[in-house]
Amino acid sequence: MSLAALLVLADGRFPAGGHAHSGGAEAACRAGRIHDAASLEDFCRGRLHTAGLTAAALAGAAALGLDPAELDAAADARTPSHALRTAARRLGRQLLRAARATWPDPALEELAAAFPRGAHQPVVLGVTARAAGLGPLDAAHVAAYESIGGPATATVRLLGLDPFEASGVLARLAPALDAVAGRAADAAHRALLEGAGSLPAVSSPLLDITAEAHAAWPVRLFAS
Repeated sequence: MSLAALLVLADGRFPAGGHAHSGGAEAACRAGRIHDAASLEDFCRGRLHTAGLTAAALAGAAALGLDPAELDAAADARTPSHALRTAARRLGRQLLRAARATWPDPALEELAAAFPRGAHQPVVLGVTARAAGLGPLDAAHVAAYESIGGPATATVRLLGLDPFEASGVLARLAPALDAVAGRAADAAHRALLEGAGSLPAVSSPLLDITAEAHAAWPVRLFAS
């Protein structure tokens, strides 16, 4: 494992396009479900154990070398919202563009050729992690962190929340994040024997519903 590569990949300044997405926080703020640090923490905890776990397991499996096409199909099956599938592929394209420039690798070129419209972001993340010399647990940690880091950062902009409070939310969720990443990595290893269908498929229906509504807003700050 390269600790430096892990830090680069997890850095919010890495040009992977995540700054344009709120992970459902924008819709939750408008609905009043997020209105302060405590409600942000509740939202992030729920997202971590659902969308975060699913994404982390997909990323871990891709880092182990499972077939990206099989994993992309599994990601599609686990993303019922058309708006979220579109966002995931857009993020995947942007991440792949950054990854190819940062860690040139034949696997990244093959992924770009196989998915000209973009693969799901967690799949690209896992292949990128492998190209950077990282393992499945590393990839799972990055995916899990992204699942809560994005909403926390977005809420600072959406509500004017104190950035120190948002950082405190992420720090308090660190033990849960570690546990989710561990579960995801274990699931990725099982998938080597049982296939991508055995990966977690934890749902968050409200995120799917609000993503469809958010995509139809005429004015919005974030793409998703």
